[in-house]
Amino acid sequence: MSAEAFSMLLSGIAARLEGVPLDDDMAAFLNAEYPADGAEFQELARLCAEGEREGWLMSREAGGIKFGRAIKPGGATGHFSVDVVRMKEVKGPHHLHPEGEIGAVIPIEGAPHFDAFAPGWYVYPPGSDHHPTVSGGDAYVVYLLPEGAIEFTGR
Repeated sequence: MSAEAFSMLLSGIAARLEGVPLDDDMAAFLNAEYPADGAEFQELARLCAEGEREGWLMSREAGGIKFGRAIKPGGATGHFSVDVVRMKEVKGPHHLHPEGEIGAVIPIEGAPHFDAFAPGWYVYPPGSDHHPTVSGGDAYVVYLLPEGAIEFTGR
């Protein structure tokens, strides 16, 4: 039941992002419409914790990072895939975002930041790259990838 609620919540958000450029304006829109202290964001946090407990989210683990693809592109969230990671004081593998990345930083413990982002929404534009890093605590990061596109570089 919670997996279905997770899918429904993210399908509603994804539908509002179809065709919108992945840029700072999108991040501002998401933070205004779905603020970190708002009902939808708090429900997303609850569903991530429930999914982790029940084992339908983040079923894999490597390098101190729990992760998993919750929704494939072409499913409930349209052309976006949805992945969830749990990171605590860790630097993840370098990767590229050919089509960009839309993410939600959800605090679990402490005052976590994902890269330079506090809890809430962030957007990386197409062609961006990074070593995903959580510092200052423990967090879930829920991220949507257009067409599920991500390229790990091994750097």
